Amino acid sequence: MNRAPGPVRLLPALRAPAASRGNAVPAGAWWLWALGLATAASRTTNPLLLGLLVGVAGYVVAARRTDAPWARSYGAFVRLGLFVVGVRLVFSVLLGSSVPGTQLLFTLPEVPLPDWAQGVRLGGQVTAEQLVFALYDGAKLAALLICVGAANSLADPARLLKSLPGALYEVGVAVVVAMTFAPNMVADVMRLRTARRLRGRPTGGIAAVLQIGLPVLEGALERSVALAASMDARGYGRTADVPPAVRHTTNALTLGGLLGVCAGTYGLLAAQGAVYGLPLLLAGLVAALAGLRLGGRRSVRTRYRPNRWDARAWLVAGSGVLVAAAMIAAGGADPEALHPGVVPLTAPVLPLWPAAAVLVGLLPAVVAPLPPSASPVAPEEQA
Repeated sequence: MNRAPGPVRLLPALRAPAASRGNAVPAGAWWLWALGLATAASRTTNPLLLGLLVGVAGYVVAARRTDAPWARSYGAFVRLGLFVVGVRLVFSVLLGSSVPGTQLLFTLPEVPLPDWAQGVRLGGQVTAEQLVFALYDGAKLAALLICVGAANSLADPARLLKSLPGALYEVGVAVVVAMTFAPNMVADVMRLRTARRLRGRPTGGIAAVLQIGLPVLEGALERSVALAASMDARGYGRTADVPPAVRHTTNALTLGGLLGVCAGTYGLLAAQGAVYGLPLLLAGLVAALAGLRLGGRRSVRTRYRPNRWDARAWLVAGSGVLVAAAMIAAGGADPEALHPGVVPLTAPVLPLWPAAAVLVGLLPAVVAPLPPSASPVAPEEQA
């Protein structure tokens, strides 16, 4: 007697598959997701929403990052964010703030400054309001850095290079080499220190650093020579001849489009430019895409196994865009909830529907393919 498939048999079909070369999420999708979270972080100073954004980014990184060298950079971005918050607080204590306050915490000795430095002070009274304002401001910048760090940890630089248009391939190679040099050098240092520790040799001190530095530089040089030989063997640098008119039109469209994208992005991030930001951004994108399309004619390279944007990739990118759009809409509907006041000093309140929109950013932790280190083992494989 055949039984109907129960929920136990249906659950494996609903799980995210194991990541492979064919179904891995494109690097562009991860960057769109992270930039969406960063845009949402730039629209608020509410520490509860910023902490929720950081938590969403950290959970997705913990669930979907691999063991590659670039995937270890997330912790460095978190420490950099904490350092930024600390520096912002120190500057507020030493240089003062324009925020008026009534709750005096302590008073530092004030250094007299000349008349030409009016408006700037060193030391003086430190209030609770100015420290809370500095904390909110630093937390926003820290959340931006952490969201960018999430993209660096999840996006494969090599796959990002494959997705670049032909017109930006030369620039993309330089950027990818620069992005991968530091993580590979850190991995070499860790490998050499482990080898010295196993041999009973010291791993600290100036002498050990000098002995490790030469093999690390030698390995970096060997990788550079191997990369140059590989690029030469694949015909890198060969271009097709295009008419001068097409080349000039390409340069004008690309440069003008990129300037429009920068100005439109600034308008979206700034509260005063939200009206003209979106039209300028769309016009810049159209011009830049047209220029890149024309510029791709001079590239004669082909792509082996190009990245495919399947439904999972669109869900990853769309979740970040949805978070950004919801936060922008919330800023227009209820700006006080996204920017809690510090004068008078009140506790921030978590707005419900913006917080629910931020949780949409957790979608990549469900739909993105599992990395090999986190892939579950089937029961029949365990036997």
